[in-house]
Amino acid sequence: MNIKIDKLSFSYSKRKVIEDVSVEFSGPGIVGLIGENGSGKSTLIRCMCGLLKFDKSTIYYNNTDLHTLSVRKRAELFAYVPQRVMHNREMSVYDYLLLGRKPYFQWEAGIDDLEIVDAIIEDFKLKPLAFRKMGALSGGELQKIVIARSFTQQTPVVYLDEPTNNLDIATIGWLENQLQHHDGTMVVISHDRHFLNAVCTNILDVDFKQIREFSGNYDDWYIASMLISKQNETDVNKKLKEKEELEKFITRFSANASKAKQATSRQKQLDKLNVGEIKVSSRRDPSIIFKQKREVGKELLSLRNISKSFDGEVVLNNISLTVEKDDKIALIGPNGAGKTTMCEIMVENMKPDSGDIHWGATIQNGYFPQNATDLISGDGTLYDWLRDFDRNADIAEIRNCLGRMLFNGTEQEKSVKSCSGGEKHRMFLSKIMLEQPNFMILDEPTNHLDLEAIIALGEGLLAYPGSVICVSHDRELLDVYANRIIEIQEDGSIIDFKGSYEEYIEQKA
Repeated sequence: MNIKIDKLSFSYSKRKVIEDVSVEFSGPGIVGLIGENGSGKSTLIRCMCGLLKFDKSTIYYNNTDLHTLSVRKRAELFAYVPQRVMHNREMSVYDYLLLGRKPYFQWEAGIDDLEIVDAIIEDFKLKPLAFRKMGALSGGELQKIVIARSFTQQTPVVYLDEPTNNLDIATIGWLENQLQHHDGTMVVISHDRHFLNAVCTNILDVDFKQIREFSGNYDDWYIASMLISKQNETDVNKKLKEKEELEKFITRFSANASKAKQATSRQKQLDKLNVGEIKVSSRRDPSIIFKQKREVGKELLSLRNISKSFDGEVVLNNISLTVEKDDKIALIGPNGAGKTTMCEIMVENMKPDSGDIHWGATIQNGYFPQNATDLISGDGTLYDWLRDFDRNADIAEIRNCLGRMLFNGTEQEKSVKSCSGGEKHRMFLSKIMLEQPNFMILDEPTNHLDLEAIIALGEGLLAYPGSVICVSHDRELLDVYANRIIEIQEDGSIIDFKGSYEEYIEQKA
């Protein structure tokens, strides 16, 4: 399948998101679409699916204009998995997958449709979930079902917007294997470096409202972009030096009648010398700095014989552990194993069926819940939302915490309800920075964050003087900060390992 974008532009209100973009690529292959939050990645995919109206531009599928394709034809050409999927909570998983065969028009299921869905269920190992209701699924289970549905359509093109969100490490590995054996064209938005390296054959980098194409995976792109950046930096410095020399000459001789002609000539040279044309990157790196208001004492957190079941199914089984000073814990395990349940019990939002939680007297904990995006709502501004948590907080510090997460100037005054998932996660990290806890529990903080923010988070956790428990499926992040690994097993017990994530994986192997 050949896909060609010809001079695509798109704006939200008066803000230009994509400007005069032209790019062409052909399958089979997996294209990684990367760029910072708000750069227009999801917007681009939605335009390519015909879900957003755009003017004065064209998108072609095998030389056929997207605008001329019927809804039925589009459903035969491409499948699309957005970041958030609307679904009927009462529908069974099987019916949801079956509906994926013809998602946009009325039809009657035939024997071929049933066989395809059965094969997908088998291939994706979904038998235990097949007849459960969609509303009963965990976030990771739902994500897996949604991805499986895109495969039931058997289209030559598949668009996946952050497919690794909510997936555990084992399932991400499974997804990598599925994509590597896909014989069509796939465009994937992801902020998981390990995932991008495993599956991508090409990278499309969204920057300055434009797209640059690179061959290879994420590491190939990173090396190439660094070389380009270095060369551009050299060119910029060269032009700046030339500009400085021209300005000095003009200043020195513009008042001298005998030199006036020469000064005018140099002024024309200066006017043509546009340093701004050499663009290195519009990316901005957040500065995540976690501080603590007070030192911790000898006791931090102890769990004694914690058990929890739901509908007779054991999730946590007689768990005991003690968190010590300077522990940087990665809490891992398969989806549904009880990681979020354990976090909710630790912060006392949920009661265990049995067992005790004991916090040290000096501990002030900061909690990043998995549903952070759902907790940020309202008509107020970003500044107002953050200030509501601490009316006594220094105004400059509130703005400073937002600024570290790249909400600068007027961006702090925009409405909370207009924020993307990534922006809401950055806001919640701003809240924790403002609180300055000496113990943090973070449940899936990397979901929706771009690569720059994930890297900054890893650096922030590593430098943090307090103790932390962090649930994450980002393998690169775990390698950076963790010095202790706690894995919840399927039977509800835990493995407690002192050492790095890499050392833990080596030991398991």
